[in-house]
Amino acid sequence: MAKLMPFKAVRPRTEKAARVAALPYDVVDRYEARAIGDANPDSFLHIDRAEIDLDPSADIYAPEVYAKARENLRTMIAEGVLNKDPVPCYYIYEQNRLGKIQTGIVGCASVDDYLTDVVKKHELTREEKELDRIRHVDVCDANTGPIFLVARYPEDLKNLVGTWKKTHQPVYDFVSEDGIGHRCWVIDEEKTIRSMRGIFDGIPSFYIADGHHRAASAVKVALKRRESHPDYAGTEEFNYFLSVVFPFDEMTILGYHRIVKDLNGLSREEFLRKIRRWYDVYPSGPDETLKERHTVRMYQGGSWYLLKALPASYEGKDEVGQLDVSILQELVLGPLLGIRDPRSDSRIRFAGGICREEDIVRLADETGGAAFVMFPTSIEELMAIADAGKRMPPKSTWFEPKLRSGLFIHQLS
Repeated sequence: MAKLMPFKAVRPRTEKAARVAALPYDVVDRYEARAIGDANPDSFLHIDRAEIDLDPSADIYAPEVYAKARENLRTMIAEGVLNKDPVPCYYIYEQNRLGKIQTGIVGCASVDDYLTDVVKKHELTREEKELDRIRHVDVCDANTGPIFLVARYPEDLKNLVGTWKKTHQPVYDFVSEDGIGHRCWVIDEEKTIRSMRGIFDGIPSFYIADGHHRAASAVKVALKRRESHPDYAGTEEFNYFLSVVFPFDEMTILGYHRIVKDLNGLSREEFLRKIRRWYDVYPSGPDETLKERHTVRMYQGGSWYLLKALPASYEGKDEVGQLDVSILQELVLGPLLGIRDPRSDSRIRFAGGICREEDIVRLADETGGAAFVMFPTSIEELMAIADAGKRMPPKSTWFEPKLRSGLFIHQLS
């Protein structure tokens, strides 16, 4: 059964929360991060992307970057921008995007649950991305970015959260620059904490929605510290990592789109002829909405097309093979366009679901390539694949909104 532990969060004082809260480190590049940091000395990017406070030519993976992150974290605590709660608490984190609300519980998930697959994964991780966050977590002695988890919430947990929200004032209540509303509550009542902990003890599994690299990095830091402390009891803070657990049925997943540089030497007519082996192809227009699974919108050379996968492209395949991103990769991007490994091929780029269609068109037109607008993978598909112990292709899901970093920090010692 899954465990979610209360903890003593390091978090902003109320009037500073909106200024501290920042998008995840891997959603902004170094230039965007520097611009945000220059305009806002309280931004958590000074910790998550500490290279913004060093010379612009600095290697973003240099030891000085991680040392600067630790220094900035300690400075924000010393100056009272961040304060540590005196007792272990749970925290409620509510996000409001376009009127749709998702409400999660902030706590610490168990490293052992991750290792035994009680915390289930659906993505492979890359070692070079892990190494960056391993160094960051280890040097800062803290989990600074929460892992986005989902679970099947029992009704009594939903009721408990709803009652707390109705009977207590939020400690944070602000709208970020991207229009997302954020509200947070502190659950510091011992009786309620015991009830919540007992409910979590009855939940069979957590599923990583977003943050596979952060989770893997936190676990590897924990294993490193266990090696240094062979007499560890299992209750030390490094045995847990910062997480927010949401009900799976409140999630919003957007499509994760593909933009290819060229048609691999094919003319448009040749490409359309070949693609008709696996898809029915219809004329389409801009700004249309995909309404069903196994459909893709394609843009090429000023024209839009609706691609509807033929049953032969997915029938008889497993949970992964039936994903629209898998069908497109295995039948079109790989054999027709020569993109065998989308993780490393420079001829493909990805655009998250919030990317404007006009920008997708512009990127495709820059090189005469094509864009594929994907129907969103469902949360049920994600959970089924994780339950089966399988992995999804890269860039299969875009969760929106993103969790803000800096609202809750978990210190490891």
